Amino acid sequence: MADCRRAHVFVSGTVQGVYYRANTRDAARERGIGGWVKNLADGRVEAVFEGPADAVEEMVEWCHTGSPAAEVEDVEVEYTEPQDEDGFEIRY
Repeated sequence: MADCRRAHVFVSGTVQGVYYRANTRDAARERGIGGWVKNLADGRVEAVFEGPADAVEEMVEWCHTGSPAAEVEDVEVEYTEPQDEDGFEIRY
């Protein structure tokens, strides 16, 4: 994929226990993005989005709002080389 992008995202705020991971998974699958999402011990959510650049950017923007019950304080993004993620899953 020539226009493939990979974004490694850390989301902080009230993002655990508010269906943030499930909503992230659904939003990513709707856009055909590969990757994963998981909770971190420090209360943040970590995610990787990989796919067409415009779809990945949509997901990074989506993270600023997230699930309806979430209160996002910050979104950190780091772009790295794509690693052929296939499908999108919640990691535990």
